[in-house]
Amino acid sequence: MTTTTHSLQLLQELTAIGIALSAEKNHDRLLEMILEQAERFTSADGGTLYSVTEDRRLKFEIMHTASLNFRMGGTSGKPIPFPPLPLYDDAGNPNMKMVAASAALSRRTINIKDAYASKEFDFSGTRTFDQKTGYRSKSFLTVPMTNHENEVIGVLQLLNKREPDGSDAVSFTQHDQKLVESLASMAAVAITNKQLIEAQKQLFDSMIQLVANAIDEKSPYTAGHCRRVPVLTDMLAEAVCNTRQGPLADFAMTEEERYELNVAAWLHDCGKITTPEFVVDKSTKLETIFDRIKEIDTRFEILRRDAEIAALLRRLQARFGADAEVDTDPEYRRLLKQYADDREFLHRCNKGGEFLSEEDKERVNRIAAYRWREDGNDKPFLSDNEVYNLHISRGTLNFEERQIINNHVSVSIKMLQSLPYPKHLRRVPEYAGGHHEKMDGTGYPNKLTREQMSIPARMVAIADIFEALTAKDRPYKKPMPLSQALTILGRMKLEHHIDADLFDVFIHEQVYLKYARQYLAPEQIDAIDFKKIPGVMAH
Repeated sequence: MTTTTHSLQLLQELTAIGIALSAEKNHDRLLEMILEQAERFTSADGGTLYSVTEDRRLKFEIMHTASLNFRMGGTSGKPIPFPPLPLYDDAGNPNMKMVAASAALSRRTINIKDAYASKEFDFSGTRTFDQKTGYRSKSFLTVPMTNHENEVIGVLQLLNKREPDGSDAVSFTQHDQKLVESLASMAAVAITNKQLIEAQKQLFDSMIQLVANAIDEKSPYTAGHCRRVPVLTDMLAEAVCNTRQGPLADFAMTEEERYELNVAAWLHDCGKITTPEFVVDKSTKLETIFDRIKEIDTRFEILRRDAEIAALLRRLQARFGADAEVDTDPEYRRLLKQYADDREFLHRCNKGGEFLSEEDKERVNRIAAYRWREDGNDKPFLSDNEVYNLHISRGTLNFEERQIINNHVSVSIKMLQSLPYPKHLRRVPEYAGGHHEKMDGTGYPNKLTREQMSIPARMVAIADIFEALTAKDRPYKKPMPLSQALTILGRMKLEHHIDADLFDVFIHEQVYLKYARQYLAPEQIDAIDFKKIPGVMAH
């Protein structure tokens, strides 16, 4: 092979290696590729790759010695037991006696023909290793890896160049040195890019969690919701990817797609940051800044007082004896009981629930018709707004407040669509924005049908619902047991509100139980009779 041909081949190999290093996403595998290629180019018997730590030390990342069949660190699964090499001593002086530290500090390649003959560097650790293994460490080629800011990020060290016939170790040539320096330069670029990408990802993830935590902290009644929905979504996604039965048997997601879904789940409620606290935190029907049921209690006391005064007047008018008691007045006693019953009834209505009957609404109207006096003015017992809120059929929010809550999805979508996503995150708005849509098109905000929604978007919807059903921190209900939550979820399947195929996986792969064991109170994990759960197919 001519010199020109050989040089061209090496250039092609270096180019191919550069491309491979740029494409490798696994950090350990990336470092391993760097060391392995350096060993191959120079016919080295072994080598070590170090990384520079923030506390100014050289950490052992990978160690190889082919003739000893010795591999540690990287993807080998065998941890390296050696402590990092200090770049400076306790007094702050540079550690120039260790060859790897010296190369890093001086930013120069060090090529040693025979370690045992070197007086410049301390190879006592190498001699100890040789004594234990019977090895003979001789030639060393130590190359610093420098990034675009001229900072040393690591050191590549090769050991014992071998001749093709396998004879004893020889020295690394100048040609070897130039090759490894070129490879180290490409490796530094690849490592730096990987570190920058990872740092950006960590910053992005931290910002996402910051927003989610801010939403949770905004209201004590939703604390943890934005943190738990991503967990449940990921559990469901894993189960769907692993299932080998049903319509979703062939469904799969890449690592990037799983990450995209996770980001969407974290941000699904980001629009709630604009929702007023008095709506989010509304724990009773009459609550605004405070619970107006207390005002109604005061009015009942006034009614009771008026009834007592009326009874006293009747006693006087009838010329009761001096020892007569107001309590003996039958009308007074009747009114007291009526007011006590009505007061208790309004307290029950105020708490909210799953259903308020028409009969109960009529009773609210009858109570509203009572008259009481305030500041000398005769007034209806309940204001129109109080009647309106007490008539709420489900939960504690009236129509306008529900619209405010519902609007958070539109705000979320608008916020998320405004971000400049990289290609692998462009579906985040779609995944996050569908968690209140229903499969029959009756959801909000866009009334999407099942066919108009992706499978990951449908996953977030189920996770959001199940977390809300089982949450322990909601103001309007007690923690719901598993059996009740699955019953409601099953009804939603039959009513075409959630995806039927995902519900089946949720049940059959026991996603609900895996989540419950981590996040539900022990008393919520009750016995489940699946024959009574709507929509559950036989296993």
